[in-house]
Amino acid sequence: MCRSMARKAVCCGLGSLELLLMVLFLLMTGISVGLITVLAVNLNSQTQEPEETVPSAKPPENPFLIGVGRADCTGPVGDIPLMGYANSDQTAGGIHTRLFSRAFIVDDGSKRVVFVSAEIGMVSQRLRLEVLKELELKYGDLYRQDNVILSGTHTHSGLAGYFQYTLFMITSKGYIKSSIQPIVNGIVKSIDVAHNNMRPGRIFLNKGEIVGSNLNRSPHSYMNNPKEERERYKSNTDEQIVTLKFTDLDGDGMGIFSWFAVHPVSMNYTNRMVSSDNLGYASYLFEQEKNIGSLPGEGPFVAAFATSNSGDVSPNTRGPYCVNTGDKCDYLNSSCPIGGTKMCVAFGPGDDMFESTRIIGENIYRKAKELYGSAEKELHGSVHAAHQWVNMTDVTVQLNSTHSVKTCKPALGHSFAAGTIDGGGDLNFTQGAVEGDPFWDGIRDTLFGTPSTEIQDCQNPKPILFSTGEMNWPFPWHPAIVDVQIITIGSVAIVAVPGEATTMSGRRIREAVKQELEMHNTFTNTEVVVTGLCNVYTHYITTFEEYQVQRYEGASTIYGPHTLSAYIQHFRGLAKAIVEGKVGELPKGPEPPFFSNVFSLLAEPPVDKVPENTTFGQVLEQVDSLYKVGEVVSVTFVAGNPRNSGDMRGKTFITVEKFHNSTDTWEVIHTDASWETRFHWIKGSGGQSNATVEWHIPLSAESGTYRIRHFGHYKQRVIITPVITAYEGASDVFQVTKTLYSH
Repeated sequence: MCRSMARKAVCCGLGSLELLLMVLFLLMTGISVGLITVLAVNLNSQTQEPEETVPSAKPPENPFLIGVGRADCTGPVGDIPLMGYANSDQTAGGIHTRLFSRAFIVDDGSKRVVFVSAEIGMVSQRLRLEVLKELELKYGDLYRQDNVILSGTHTHSGLAGYFQYTLFMITSKGYIKSSIQPIVNGIVKSIDVAHNNMRPGRIFLNKGEIVGSNLNRSPHSYMNNPKEERERYKSNTDEQIVTLKFTDLDGDGMGIFSWFAVHPVSMNYTNRMVSSDNLGYASYLFEQEKNIGSLPGEGPFVAAFATSNSGDVSPNTRGPYCVNTGDKCDYLNSSCPIGGTKMCVAFGPGDDMFESTRIIGENIYRKAKELYGSAEKELHGSVHAAHQWVNMTDVTVQLNSTHSVKTCKPALGHSFAAGTIDGGGDLNFTQGAVEGDPFWDGIRDTLFGTPSTEIQDCQNPKPILFSTGEMNWPFPWHPAIVDVQIITIGSVAIVAVPGEATTMSGRRIREAVKQELEMHNTFTNTEVVVTGLCNVYTHYITTFEEYQVQRYEGASTIYGPHTLSAYIQHFRGLAKAIVEGKVGELPKGPEPPFFSNVFSLLAEPPVDKVPENTTFGQVLEQVDSLYKVGEVVSVTFVAGNPRNSGDMRGKTFITVEKFHNSTDTWEVIHTDASWETRFHWIKGSGGQSNATVEWHIPLSAESGTYRIRHFGHYKQRVIITPVITAYEGASDVFQVTKTLYSH
């Protein structure tokens, strides 16, 4: 089949032109248009550790009740598409790091709020609805749509298959129950853990800056914002990191929650392993330091790192260049003279994606650790939550006393198919397109119909490639009903944005909410945090001025040029209701749909088979007998399809084990959740597959005797019924030494 033309429908998880090419291919093979639609349908910091500040003030008389929790939410790591780059060839093939959901609950004695950060691409409407349904079954009306925020870290190496709108399902191979269920269960379990360990505690706010870890990938769009507005800021990205430190009344750390504006796309579109990317690595480092002696994913301390207004922000700090010639890309449209947008790619700061992930993650971790250690500003007061469902396709925005504008039915522009410098499209689409293309527009009109004059006028100057608001078969292609939500904890307000706000859009949202809250005496010196990818995914949110340029972000702002103004209007309304004590009077709004007959395009995994004269778990490529710290141990096993292992949350496909002579026992020192390990699943033909396990021996590893083990399941068919059988394999023992033996 064809490769994705919009390999980077970054952050939208959808290659729009991949769909177009799919349809063209099927047309050429003689399949009817009706049938086409159905088918489409631990590297520690080397710096000196700052001494942690112990607040001298006495604990408050009425402390918050605080709970923190973490749970594995990793789904099947074989065959499932990854969510982010919209490349249908980019299916899961192993584990770089496991994915976790982290939950924080704060209760002021009368009201309660929950914030969840899950290491997934984004929260979909379907995912949120299923989580809320499970929470209602367990807790009644304690955890609801108004006081629970679900946010995705936006890793582009998480699993897809948890959407219910047609556009998102096309390149995700539909709705995949085996993919969404571990995410639902993981999120709910993280809330369960937080709920069950709630105790009186304290929360401290701190903030600082991280310089050199993010890059604006659409500076031309940013420069279209008013000069006087731009001059208020020293950078075209937000370099601020905000942290909340959670402790019990004795001052013992319970957790940290941080926000920083960066895209988790350090792991690029060539990656096939499930990975939590740069923000996940920051969490990993912090938790490993605090949960001494625990394996990754274990221990009581929880460290969550969420993205903020990162819509136009890349971690690839070396910037874009033409990978085929070494020349600089065209500034306006990020393309190359030879190869177009596909050849214009940003890299760095490392020499490969693993090193880049490590560097960005370490930078975030180090600053957060410093802020955690010096945090002194304590939060006091109440918690509040305000939420509404809004029909974003029909919002009237009052710009001033005489002038109003409206949002639009959803549509994606031509530049959506161009992708970004983090992964461009394959064909002749470029960013910054404000005119259509007769060839592609003709194909669009033939297959999907011509966009109405109403939507074209409303979305102007966007040349419409997909008029998704007018495409409703077999389900609507984009959501109309969207969540807007704010929670406050003392003087901190968390604005849950259901998409990806650009740098300046996030600044405007923060400013508007802060202004509204501080009109009331109970809110002074308020810290407003924008967190994205929350509750339902609606692509991008640019400023009106950035929208005019129609780079990737503007082309992906689906509700038209006044999308940001509409969100600001609604967030102001929520903030006003909070300060006036009228949250209960807010109209609930139209409830979102829950489609019961969603489809899947993913076939069941075939029966597993082995090469002649081998068995599952048998070693095909053996380890060496001796390694030095800093080297890589590699071993390859005969494997089954990881999808046949079912729910592997809290388990592992691999272990690295050290032998203890004194007790004659093996100790597990690493699992597939460890940064130091990589589990590659390589799918062969005829139901055969291999698993290669790598251990990148850290410099801190002790000398001694080790082995690597692999665990899995294979499927056989007995008569008609499939039978799943567990297997395991082990490498030969090998020695690790600090220095190589001399001969």
